[in-house]
Parts: sequence; C-alpha cells; structure tokens
Amino acid sequence: MLIRKIIYLAYSTQIKMRMFKRKSYMQELVEYIKKNLKKGYTKESLKWALINQGNSKLEIEKALRKVDEELAKEAPILKTKPEIRYEIIEPKIEKESFWKRLFSG
Repeated sequence: MLIRKIIYLAYSTQIKMRMFKRKSYMQELVEYIKKNLKKGYTKESLKWALINQGNSKLEIEKALRKVDEELAKEAPILKTKPEIRYEIIEPKIEKESFWKRLFSG
C-alpha cells in the first residue's frame, strides 16, 4: 500500500512537471510568434519555419490560436464606426480616332 502511494506521488509529480514544461514551451512558442509577427513575418512562414525546426504541428497551431486571442485582446476597441464615402469619378478621354490620325497627316 505504501509503495503504491509512493509510485502514485512520483507519477503525479512527473505529470505535473510535464504540464509545467508544456506550458513554458507553449509560452515560448507564443512569444516567438508574436516577436516575429512584429518584425513583419507572416503566420504561414513562421508556421513552416517552426515545423522545419522539429516542432509539433499541433502545438504550433495551438500557439497560433493563442497568439490570435492575445492580439485580439490587445487591439483597441473602436467607439465609433468609420465613415465610408463613395465618389464616382468619370474618366475624361479625349482621344483622336485612328482613322483621323491616319488620314490627317
């Protein structure tokens, strides 16, 4: 009975350590993605760069979703809607016909 408890505690500690490492790994991915998005890289290019470095595709997609959520929270909320104006501009074409140019010269 005592051995089972010790094994259980050791196993649960291992799981907690893995979860802690996972969280820091995920946070590192999120920070890496945010930093490089600010530099001007696209999400798609960052995704493939991370995959080529050996990172899990699922973990990368989770990190991208988390980045989207965090950036959405940071984005300013517009109080008023922007005003959209439409203006039709007629083109002015003053072109001499082909036949007039051909026979006038």
